[in-house]
Amino acid sequence: MDSFANAIHQLQSGALQHPEFFAQLDRVLASAPESPGRLLEMLSEEHARHPLPADLYAQVQQRIGRMLAARRQQGGDDTFVQTEPGAATSVQGQPAPPPRADVSPGAEPERMKGVGETLNGRFVLEECIGFGGMGTVYKALDLRKLEASDRKPYIAIKVLNVQFRGHPKSLIALQREARKAQALAHPNIVSVYDFDRDGPMVYLTMEYLPGKPLSQVLRAPGFKGLPYAQVLPIVTGMANALSYAHGRGFVHCDFKPGNVILLESGVVKVIDFGIARVFQKTEEDVDATVFDPGSLGALTPAYASPEMLEQRDPDPRDDIYALACITYELLTGRHPFNRLSSAQARGTGMKPLRPPNLGRTQWHALRCGLALERDARTPTVARFLAGFATSGLKSRAGLVAASVALLAVGVLGVGGWLYLGREQAAPAPAATAQAPPATAATEAAPPVEPILAPPSPQSIAAALGRIPCSALAAQVHGDTVRIEGVVGKSPGAAAVQNQLAALPGVAVVKSEVREVAAADCRLVAALAPYWFAHRQAGGGAALRLAGAGANPVPTLAEGDSLIVDVSTPGLDSFMTVDAYLPDGSVIHLLPNALALDNRAPPKHRATIGRPGDWQIGKSAGSSLLVVLVTTPTPLFDTLRRESEPSSTYLNELGASLQRVRAHSGPGRIGIAFLPVAIKR
Repeated sequence: MDSFANAIHQLQSGALQHPEFFAQLDRVLASAPESPGRLLEMLSEEHARHPLPADLYAQVQQRIGRMLAARRQQGGDDTFVQTEPGAATSVQGQPAPPPRADVSPGAEPERMKGVGETLNGRFVLEECIGFGGMGTVYKALDLRKLEASDRKPYIAIKVLNVQFRGHPKSLIALQREARKAQALAHPNIVSVYDFDRDGPMVYLTMEYLPGKPLSQVLRAPGFKGLPYAQVLPIVTGMANALSYAHGRGFVHCDFKPGNVILLESGVVKVIDFGIARVFQKTEEDVDATVFDPGSLGALTPAYASPEMLEQRDPDPRDDIYALACITYELLTGRHPFNRLSSAQARGTGMKPLRPPNLGRTQWHALRCGLALERDARTPTVARFLAGFATSGLKSRAGLVAASVALLAVGVLGVGGWLYLGREQAAPAPAATAQAPPATAATEAAPPVEPILAPPSPQSIAAALGRIPCSALAAQVHGDTVRIEGVVGKSPGAAAVQNQLAALPGVAVVKSEVREVAAADCRLVAALAPYWFAHRQAGGGAALRLAGAGANPVPTLAEGDSLIVDVSTPGLDSFMTVDAYLPDGSVIHLLPNALALDNRAPPKHRATIGRPGDWQIGKSAGSSLLVVLVTTPTPLFDTLRRESEPSSTYLNELGASLQRVRAHSGPGRIGIAFLPVAIKR
């Protein structure tokens, strides 16, 4: 970059004449590792300080354009703008504008603000962190947040490129990007805050992402791919973002490694939906008739599907092609078609090679995503992820097998109680100071049974507190106690009933307690406090086996499908439904690769699973435990593998629940248990 600027400085000082300048410039551009977009930004800044003659300025732009074209032929990652025949072409989504006749030679030209400058007296641009198809992205200090002692005063700002602003629809493009991105609120999509301008400078503000672009990982010297286990979480995060956007009618249209950020926490974020186009157009979609980002024709050849190169209408399968290309690079360190465009690959009949150590099912999913014909390509991101993430377990959807029930040896856990209320017994009449004289009738009357006080909450609490591996709730109505919840098979539901029946004042015990395997005790102990707090807050989370009716012990047999009905509390929530298996693993029923959206409105009812999705297999044990967790925010930032060791999952589940509790309070976490017996 310094040599490029030095060449301009020498020209401006008179040390170089035009022929020598262009000779040196060509040598600089031939070896420049920088993005052509950044070179144009440098040219703009130098031109703003010391204006160059209009014809010279245009010639330098043309030489950078030739550099762009060369990189394009080599399959670079820059975003390009398709223009009409004969039109000048620039880089990074920037059409090169012709010299403006309306600007006098001495006039101050439009220019980008750079590092150290401030937008609207509020945002201090501290560091340039990237270049997108529409603008330059800066790390910026928000002075208002700093004044308010905000612990996170930094944001990211995308400033519209000078050259791109010459496009007649560029302002509309950025405004639409801001509005669309605001609508795409998802943990794997960058959060966009606002759209504004400072004089001629147009910009949008978004969350600052402390991490690095995926392109930096893939282009690192010596990178030869990552193991499948490390690739899957990255692919899952990207797939979650795209699937969410597709579900709301948006195609990214420029999905590439540079638009994927790997945060320091491991979370994956997708950025730059600036040229995303609505593929589900409705009569109410005013934007579709007023402005179409597709008119800008921006794309990245190495990741653009053949249909995008042909300027056909957008389709989710365009993003799937790009996702598959990136997945292949993550596994191998190589582009599946040697960085040729999809049109070139199709024209020469190229076929991608199977990555080493990739299973047959995963390779089939990846190969279908790389199909060079749209009709042969995987139709949805969910199906791509379901195939790529499958562990080969028995399931029609490729998600789960059904050896069924839960984790390793559990800890004999916490017993507990929840006193929900009781009906007060009528008070006994007060004793008189003097007893009436005895008569023959009274002397002959049978003895009167003493009136016992109803059981006390303290006695019930003490009794339930002594019961290991339990989450139990009690209601008292006079001398009747009704209990519900779960308890380990040792001591068992009968023992709980007998212990309460032995308490003073208890005449009747009605039990709705279900038993869980000893291996489930660690899970019950971990979730019991949240279960209690949820019930104290009013409850609402419920889980039952579909079609089981009022059966107190839901039962399934080999070949049966696991289908559950869920109910959520009276607040907006995110549902997580897991099945704990006897082989020490946990299967995630929701969310999963075929059902990514787990949001629920207040008091929502839904059925999870369909016939054949999750079936009971031959290796099933005697029981399984299904658990529903509802939270006000997503429980995890990324989609988890469909099956994983329950011991690993429980550790991360506990940490996530603590985070939610610290932010929203324990009562906002809903828990429901569903033990299911397996009939042999």
